[in-house]
Amino acid sequence: MSDMGLQAVSLSAIQAEYGMGDAAAGALQGLAGVLAGSALAMPLARFADRYSRKRVLLWLIVASTAMMLLSALAPNFALFFVGRSAAGITEFAMVPLVYSMIPDLAPERHRVPANLVFAALMASGASGGFYFSGTLLAAATWLPLELDAWRGAFMLLGLAGVPLLALGLFVTDPPRHGVTPGSMRRGSLWRFLYLRRHALAYFAGAAGCMIVAVQAVNHLISLALERRFEAGRGDIGHAMGVIVLISALGCLPVAGVLDRVLVPRLGTAARPTIMFACTLLAIPALIMLDHVNRVDLAFVVVGVTLFTTSTANALVPTMLQDLTSPAVRASTFALWSFVVSVFGAAGPLLAGALSEGVLNGQLVRAIALAAIPALSIATLCALRLALLTGGRKNVAAHRASRACRQQQLTSSPA
Repeated sequence: MSDMGLQAVSLSAIQAEYGMGDAAAGALQGLAGVLAGSALAMPLARFADRYSRKRVLLWLIVASTAMMLLSALAPNFALFFVGRSAAGITEFAMVPLVYSMIPDLAPERHRVPANLVFAALMASGASGGFYFSGTLLAAATWLPLELDAWRGAFMLLGLAGVPLLALGLFVTDPPRHGVTPGSMRRGSLWRFLYLRRHALAYFAGAAGCMIVAVQAVNHLISLALERRFEAGRGDIGHAMGVIVLISALGCLPVAGVLDRVLVPRLGTAARPTIMFACTLLAIPALIMLDHVNRVDLAFVVVGVTLFTTSTANALVPTMLQDLTSPAVRASTFALWSFVVSVFGAAGPLLAGALSEGVLNGQLVRAIALAAIPALSIATLCALRLALLTGGRKNVAAHRASRACRQQQLTSSPA
């Protein structure tokens, strides 16, 4: 997860190297991951639903390392774009596999904390890409190769896949619980999508539009602040690393407490209600982004935005696990990652196009103009999803299902 942070901090150097504009930078930050997700994530997830998830994970680590090295050595923008697209496999295929394993590894009562811990690990990796970017850029100058600093940093980060591959050999492949031969039929995924089509449409609108705003901020804010306030790349990377880590980790206990308090009262409507409240709070923060005149205040605005949207997104994996059967869990998460990534690609792409084509390089304003309408739509979709899944009957059914699961846990042998 660290490569996107390093890429965001190094974006001005990459622009200078390949002579690309803000629109191309937005496409790189957004579309590069979508291409890999659409080409490989779904087939790999369907394969992993039927065969060894461990082997798929190990091959993904190998592919990630190879594509990072290709990115470091790419002589032109087209080849660099291909390398970064292929590196997106790690996010769009590996993450769904891990989320599909968690219900088979963690007892029901520990599933939400396990999901949040995994989210914390991903957040640590993502923030590390920002925080240690300056260190990687400095260390790259000591490589015995005539490479630009950003190329050397990508090479050092890519070589981290070698010890990860060695550690992955000791990972166990957990058995799938609750899978029967009849549940593995080919149409299971599409049947699930058809049966839950209304709720899934509002879910995709809420989560997708929220990620439009998040990705516009996350991927382009380093370049925007460097350009507007003439701040150093290392300083921006250090600050963004702290912001990403605090917002992504700090939101997890908040989301856990809100889930524990609201689910007994609201049932299945609790999690979309949390999404609605958090996206609503993020809108005024982003409105302020274009009006701050100091870089430290801009960091505060970015931190508030990322904290609220991260809280809204923290319980989404648990919602999908509740909806899906074990037989199609990896495929469902891969499809979810792809749908979200399509929305996410629109964020930096739209902000970059607005900056270059309309706002004459005012990237901070372009980010705000791309993110605020998206958050508004996400708020409306989350509210509609909460109303759709709420009601006394749904709350009562949720409580009865929860009581049944608790009775099964207490009556089962140790």
